[in-house]
Order: sequence, then C-alpha cells, then structure tokens
Amino acid sequence: MKNIIILGSTGSIGASTLDIVAKFPNRFSVLGLVAGTSDEKLEEQIRTFHPKVVALADATAARRLRARIVESPVEILDGPQGVIEVACHPESDLVISAIVGGAGLVPTLAAIRAGRRVALANKEPMVMAGQLMQEEAHRQGQSIFPVDSEHSAIFQSIEGHRREDVRRIILTASGGPFWEHSLEEMGQATLHQALQHPNWKMGAKITIDSATMMNKGLEIIEARWLFDCPPAQLEVLIHRESIIHSLVEYRDGSVIAQLGLPDMRTPISYAMNYPERLPLEPPPLDLGAIGKLTFYPPDFERFPCLNLAYEALQGGGTLPATLNAANEVAVDAFLKKEIAFLDIVTVIRRTIDASVPQPLRSLEDALEADQRAREKASQFIHSHA
Repeated sequence: MKNIIILGSTGSIGASTLDIVAKFPNRFSVLGLVAGTSDEKLEEQIRTFHPKVVALADATAARRLRARIVESPVEILDGPQGVIEVACHPESDLVISAIVGGAGLVPTLAAIRAGRRVALANKEPMVMAGQLMQEEAHRQGQSIFPVDSEHSAIFQSIEGHRREDVRRIILTASGGPFWEHSLEEMGQATLHQALQHPNWKMGAKITIDSATMMNKGLEIIEARWLFDCPPAQLEVLIHRESIIHSLVEYRDGSVIAQLGLPDMRTPISYAMNYPERLPLEPPPLDLGAIGKLTFYPPDFERFPCLNLAYEALQGGGTLPATLNAANEVAVDAFLKKEIAFLDIVTVIRRTIDASVPQPLRSLEDALEADQRAREKASQFIHSHA
C-alpha cells in the first residue's frame, strides 16, 4: 500500500489522481490533501477518501471546513505552513505536486528537502527554480517524476537509453484553439473562445496558457531541468491530434515517441506506480480510425510567448521566474476581462524588459524575482486600463 499526498487535490490533476486511487484501493491510500480555497470540494474528498491530514491555504476556508466536519478525525491545517506540513509528512510514499502556478514552488521544494518522493504535475516550480529543485533531489537521493503528458512521454521514450545519445527532444503541442486564427482574429478573441481547448479538459489558467502557447514555452524550460538537456536540443512541434505526446531523437537517427489518447490518468498513473503500469483499461488507440497524424512547425510570430520562454531560458538566473510571474498576472487579468487576449504577451514582454535578471542561488532569489515581476506586471496592466 502506497501512501499518497496530493497538493492541489481539488483541481483537474487532483481529481484524476483520486479517480485512480478509487480504482485501485489495494494499491493506494490517501494520506493527505491540500487545496487553496475550495473547502466544499475538499470536504467531499475527505468524506470519500478519509485522509489523515489536510490543509487549506486560505485560513477562512479552513475554519468553514472545521465547522462542518467536527465528527471527522482528520487534522485540518491552514496557511502556507500548514500546506508545507502536509507536503513533508513523514509517512508519505509519494507527493503529487499539482498546485497551479508559482504557489506550488515552496511546498514542493520543502517536500523534496524532506526526502519525499515527488511526482510533478505543475510545471511552474521547475520553471522558477529547476536547478535548485534538481540539486536538492540529488542531495536527498530522490528523483522527480514527471506527470505532464509531454514530460511523461519524454521520460518513457528516454528510459533504457544513454542520455549522451540524445540528439533532440521534441515536445508536441496541439496549437490550442487559435492555431488557424490570424493575429487580427486573435486580437478580437473572447474569453469563451480562448477557453475552448480542442483536445484536453483542463483548468482555466493552463487552458489560456495553451491558447497563447506559453504552456509549451514553460514546458521547454521544465524539460531543460527535468532531463538535463541543453536548450539548443529542445524543440516544439505542432501536432493537432494530441496523440503523440512527445518524441526523443537519438544520434543514429532513431526517433522514439509515446502515443496515447488524451487522458491525463495515463501519465499520472505511471508516476504513481512506476515502474509498473496500472491496468486502467482505457479505450484502445485506433490509429486506423484516426486516419492521419499531422505536424507543423511552430509559428513564433503569431505565438511570441514561445520566443519569450526561449529568451528566459537562455538568459537564465531569475529570468524564468520573472517570465512565469508576469504570465500568471497577465492571464489572471485576462480571465477577469481586464485586458485583451493579445495584451497577455505585451504585459509579459514589458515586465521582462523592465527586469534585471539576477543569479539564482537560493529559493529566496526566485521568490523575490517572482514578487517583483508580479508588481511590475500589475502596474503595466493598471496603466493600460
């Protein structure tokens, strides 16, 4: 029996993880759950999976939860320290890190420092401080297991092969809802349109990131640290069907890819039960019925967020943390209808241009860069409004 902790249990990744736990109750037990403000959904999860400890980042939400489940033996913690305590619980066998955005960095790094095995579903911690996270994981004798479909595909395609034989890592991207739109059309894009991902059902923030293709830019930065791969060897390929999740090319010309229907339970379950695969019994991949798989080079002119991510990766230091923070603020403003869709990249560009990258030597360096970038991005948004 493997004791699981889920950071971000009320989001889409958390719900899929709990679905796997429910299907395999003899393999997994829910030890702890962490949410932000969704106390009602967390209550449902507590009553179903009976964790030993939970935490809500929002103290008010935690008080509401305590008032409703006084009969339950579950320990309810709150605030940043409560989240960290759950993440570092000594009885855990695996921590699934799925808190959306940069908020996941501190508890995820704390779990690694505590010697916990981590499966990473949120890319932002690795974007903000990937070098620090990998250095700490090596000190603890642990590996960080990827959960993102693209990084899981790379992990599966690289296993059993020599890393020095890798020539290229190619992350596939669906292109999002606006792949066939002109810049003029994207300038008029509504929030509803931007939230219509063609293949995946995800949370609002990551769906908008897919529409701008910043999602793929962040994944490039994450892949650099997860697989210790030079930026020049990381590429993006548009693959509208989302069947091939990523590819690895070797120096003899061989290309190995991982294919599957768009279903996050596959990469989640692989990280949860590695190296054994769980019998999820999904619908079979019928390539004959699909008929064809299409591929296109990325369009950096219409989707400049990709360029911004490469620039941040090449610049190094605290620049990726700045990029991530500016993007989070800009996407939040778009979701609140405070700015237009194309303003997202403008806010990010202006924030990066106004920032002076610093060496990344500590967690505090990343957090300070994050805070400064959020303040600058907010100023640009308010001045634009």
